[in-house]
Amino acid sequence: MRGQLLEGANKVQIRTRMCMSADGYVTTPDGWPVQLADPTFSPESYGFVEFQQTCDAVLMGRTTFEPALGAERWPWPNLDVFVLGSHRPTGTPDHVVVDSDSARLLESIRAANKGGDVHLVGGPRTIETFRALGALDKLGLIVLPLLIGDGMRLTPTLSPDTALTLESERVLPGGQVELVYAVMPDDRGASAQSCRRTDTNHKLTTLVRGGPRTLLA
Repeated sequence: MRGQLLEGANKVQIRTRMCMSADGYVTTPDGWPVQLADPTFSPESYGFVEFQQTCDAVLMGRTTFEPALGAERWPWPNLDVFVLGSHRPTGTPDHVVVDSDSARLLESIRAANKGGDVHLVGGPRTIETFRALGALDKLGLIVLPLLIGDGMRLTPTLSPDTALTLESERVLPGGQVELVYAVMPDDRGASAQSCRRTDTNHKLTTLVRGGPRTLLA
């Protein structure tokens, strides 16, 4: 029943725009967002201010949200804020919607939407939660020209079975590369992943039987 409600609700574009090091880490070894390892980082130079002007709302987990409560300036002016969390943190502004049920929170997001996108700000676990609901439309990655060596990776928390189609790419002024992927629904994604595995297995069989020369021919 809940799946039917979600499927029939008004379509909202939920998008990520997260940073990742060239060696695949989304956080530093001490758990901070990886972009903070770049001494030149600013929300403006990375395009976050421009991006959020296209959004109606932001969505995140409680761990991502709580530091904003102590910030000098509220990070999301003029945006609706939705938080997936088991409890409402002390000091949370009245306009912020907090819910422990991801599907119910998604219903609230869709009901409040005015036609703009929703920026999914959370980490890999929150991203996977909404991807598993079929609600993640775009996976945006900003690849930094930095090697971090340790920290949290995007996978396997975000399912490696997620199938993606590249929609756009651009180089930012600081040398970062922004990639935007469309996220395929689970049924199409599973089919695409199955085809990839079959093709990979065929190539490996060819390599074993015929040697590298056959594989490269």
